[in-house]
Amino acid sequence: MPKTKSKTKLFILDTNVILHDSECLYNFQDNDIVIPISVLEELDQFKRGNEQIHYNAREFLRQLDTLSYSDTKTDHKVLEDHQGTVRVVVNHNWHQDVEASFQEDNPDHRILNCAFKLAEDNPDREVVLISKDTNMRLKARSLHLHAEDYTTDKIESIEKIYTGVRLIENFPSEAIDQLYSDQGFIDSDLLAKIDNPIPNENFILRNGQKSGLATYCPQSENLVHVDKLHAYGIKPRNVEQSFAIRALLDPDIKLISITGKAGTGKTLLALAAALKQRSDYRQIYLARPIIPLSNKDIGFLPGDIQSKIDPYMKPLFDNLSFIKHQFKKNDPRAKKIDELLEVDKLVITPLTYIRGRSFQKVFFIVDEAQNLTPHEVKTIITRAGEGTKIVFTGDINQIDQPYLDSLSNGLSYLINRFTGQSVYTHVTLQKGERSALADLASNLL
Repeated sequence: MPKTKSKTKLFILDTNVILHDSECLYNFQDNDIVIPISVLEELDQFKRGNEQIHYNAREFLRQLDTLSYSDTKTDHKVLEDHQGTVRVVVNHNWHQDVEASFQEDNPDHRILNCAFKLAEDNPDREVVLISKDTNMRLKARSLHLHAEDYTTDKIESIEKIYTGVRLIENFPSEAIDQLYSDQGFIDSDLLAKIDNPIPNENFILRNGQKSGLATYCPQSENLVHVDKLHAYGIKPRNVEQSFAIRALLDPDIKLISITGKAGTGKTLLALAAALKQRSDYRQIYLARPIIPLSNKDIGFLPGDIQSKIDPYMKPLFDNLSFIKHQFKKNDPRAKKIDELLEVDKLVITPLTYIRGRSFQKVFFIVDEAQNLTPHEVKTIITRAGEGTKIVFTGDINQIDQPYLDSLSNGLSYLINRFTGQSVYTHVTLQKGERSALADLASNLL
């Protein structure tokens, strides 16, 4: 009779899993975890630095160091609140099958060698290599190893991501009339025509004769009319932009995410709304993560640190320039933008430079947020002090980080986790407004 597999699994962690989530040890329930020694050697290279991955490396090594002082005499250290164990495996002797497949000696192949040996030594258990590197998982499967992505903070489906906008057809005309009357909201009996409205959800209400725009207000528990608001010279060009500006100007909404393809106006709307409300905030911060070009570090660029950073910040200055050009040269509103930059009331900076800080009464815009991990998004939000508003913008289908995708990036995770909270709203911008040509290219190419 063949041996039955043990109920608990044996997970081997790749380095990128730890750099993605320093708390990963506690996300495998009662299963056992193995850390190949090659992983510790790689983590050693990430101990120094100010990026989130450097923090994750240091934090994980501290956790492992604490576990290593356990009173148990075995190398299997029991995890708190779990029945599973964690151990470091020192094993550099090559298995002949692995050596024949991958002759180059590098950390990835050493980790694969460790996983292969553990699978061979534990035929009664399910041995799984966990890696966020697609190529690593493919290599593992070529050796007939079970390999999976780290899915703890991965959302279920891209199709199920909340868009923030719902179309209601055949909505009663009298309800739409109420929206546009002095009353400005819909009676409760007519509100019942909408199934389970979500706090701050936006609605396009239509019937054969009339249409209207409304948002479900969690404070009044009713649908309220959405006006076509303007923000510092920027006017909404479509329905979704109207919803976005309304949310950006709402003082009760403290956290906003805006997604959409290139040219839909995500960052432009957020910046214009921030400028309009500048007197309500101590500072306006516009930040974005630095993603090295062509897999090169910014050190390869010429000049001082500011010169190295400028190419990454240029898109943000382009949005600012577009707003300035809505006004005549001598218009006080155009001059005000330059003044805000000069006195650091408006700050455009890499996201790295704001880590570890607390923000009181700040309008904080995070651009290209799809390139952040869920933990990075959490870190940013938990820095929000009293009176701060945070806006995340990005395109979840245009990700530049090698270990993130449309399901595992921080922006998708944020939308999935915060939907339904009274202080949060999300809007997906559908239509490109940069130009007809740019919109056509986004759809066809």
